[in-house]
This record gives sequence, structure tokens and C-alpha cells, in this order.
Amino acid sequence: MAKLLQPPPKFLPPEWHIANKNQYHNAEAQRLEEVKFWKKELDDKLEQLVHETEDLLNFQIRLEKALESLKEPLHITRMCLKYRLNRSAKYNLEKDLRDKFTALTIDDICFSLNNNSPNIRYSENATRVEPNSVSLDDWLDFSNTNVEKADKQRNNSLTLKALVDRILSQTALDLRKQCDVVDTAFKNGLKETKDAKDKLAVHLAKVMEEVASQEKNIIALEKAILDQEGPAKVAHTRLKARTCRPNVELCRDTAQYRLIREVHEISRNVSRLKDTLAQAQVLLKGLNRRQLALQEEIAVKENTIYIEEVLCMQMRKSIPLRDGEDRGSWSGAPRREAVCS
Repeated sequence: MAKLLQPPPKFLPPEWHIANKNQYHNAEAQRLEEVKFWKKELDDKLEQLVHETEDLLNFQIRLEKALESLKEPLHITRMCLKYRLNRSAKYNLEKDLRDKFTALTIDDICFSLNNNSPNIRYSENATRVEPNSVSLDDWLDFSNTNVEKADKQRNNSLTLKALVDRILSQTALDLRKQCDVVDTAFKNGLKETKDAKDKLAVHLAKVMEEVASQEKNIIALEKAILDQEGPAKVAHTRLKARTCRPNVELCRDTAQYRLIREVHEISRNVSRLKDTLAQAQVLLKGLNRRQLALQEEIAVKENTIYIEEVLCMQMRKSIPLRDGEDRGSWSGAPRREAVCS
């Protein structure tokens, strides 16, 4: 029997499977590196946020102490204002003024009297010294004492106002310094958030490229599997038809064995293709999940940037005590437009 020529194989070479397997392992290794990288990034950011939170708590404590330091001077000022309404110095001055006005009126009348004035007459005991009268020295001492008490009260008030003014000035200076520190922290944090968002965007673009590449790979695999159907059906049809050979012609010849080997080889090739397709689909699902996670992280970063840059930073512009502002008009209380509602 003449030896039949062996036809060239009609299936994909094994190297194709190896190449796809290597691509899968490379993608997994890259995925592990990415997870490690972003875990480190998140750990660093968490540590930075913890430090920033501790700093803000320290600033809060300083502000609370500054506010606490104002309570006692404020209480003293209120009490002094209350006492000044009815203090003895004010009462004595007003009483002394009334008495002197009465005495001045009487002395003016006496000074204007003459021999021809009406209503002049003799009075009994006109030369008697009144028991409640005082000497000239006592009169001078009394008036001088009232003036000195008034000066003392006024000086005490001026001293207290100076003390309160110094406390308010120091508090304003502390608030301005702390405001500058917080503004710097905001700016640094905003820059770090923007940098992280940009890195995430670059990584997202790479992941989307990998998704597109893997989708093309899956389409190629599905087409390769489909392309095996034709040769497989032809081989099966030939084997089935050859079973109809009559009598001794039903010979297990070389062509028969080659057809059988071809069927087995096509089956193995299709099985390998399906395994590779399943791996590619798993990898694609992982890439899709990573894409969604990156998009969510970018959305979170964008929301953080909006809150800090648009809301917080704009709101903080209304805080007083900045460089170049007139601090003399600030009374120690926050401006109404600077208070968050």
C-alpha cells in the first residue's frame, strides 16, 4: 500500500498557549506590585492624617486656653462696670457737687446783699457756730479726698482696660499664627491629594489599556476555538464515512490512525484554548474590578479636593487676623461672616 503524505497540522502551535500563560502570570505579578504600592501609599497617607489630626487637636487646646484666659478679665470688667454704676466714689462726687452748688447759690445771694436789699433782717444767734459745721481744712480735705478717690477709680479702670487689651492682642496674635499654620496644612494636604489623584488617573489609564487588550485577547481566543470546529467536524465526518467501507476494505490503515490522532489533537488544543480563555476572563474581571475601584478612589479624591479647596479654603478667607489686615478693629470675638453656619 502506498504511503500517504502527512498533511500539515491545522491547529494552533503550543507556543501560542505558552505565550498566553506567560501573559497571565505577568499580569498577576504586576497586580501584586500595584497592590503593594497602593497599600504603602495608603499607609503613608493614614500616618500623615493622624499627625495632622494631632496637630489640629493641639491647636484646639491652645484656642480653648486662650478663650479660657479671657473669661476672668471679662468677668472682672463686667463686675467693674456694674460697680461703677453705684460705686461710692461716684456717689460722693455727685453729693459733693450738689452740696457745693447749694453753697455757691447761697454765697452768691449773700454777696449780692447790701443795705438797701429787701428781706434783710436781724436773726437770733446769728453768730452761733453750727455743731455740724466743719473747719476750712476739713472742707478742703473732704473735697480733695473725693477727687483722689475718683482719680484712683479711673486709674484702676485704665489699668484693667490695658490688661484686657494686651490679652486680646496676644490672643489675636496667637489666632493669626495658628490660622497661618492651618492654612499651610490645608495647602500641603491639598497638594498631596491632587498628586495622589493624578497618580490614580495615570494608573487608571493603564488599567483601561489592559482591559482593552484583554478583551481583544478573549475575542481572539473565542475565534480560535470557533476555528477548530471546522477541522474537527471534517475529521469526525471522515472517520464516520470510513466505517462504511465494505469487508476487508475496512482496514485500520495509516490514514485511519492519522485521522484519530488529528481528532485527539484538536480536542486537546480546544481544551487548552478553553482553559486559557477561562483564565483570561478571570483576569478581565479582576481588571474591571480594579478599574471600578480606581474610579471610586478618584471620585473620593475629587470630593476631598472640592471640600478643602472650594468650601474650606474659601470659607477661611473670611477669618480675620491675617497679614495686612487691621487688627485694631477686632474686639476678640469672631466676625459674623467668619462663623460657619
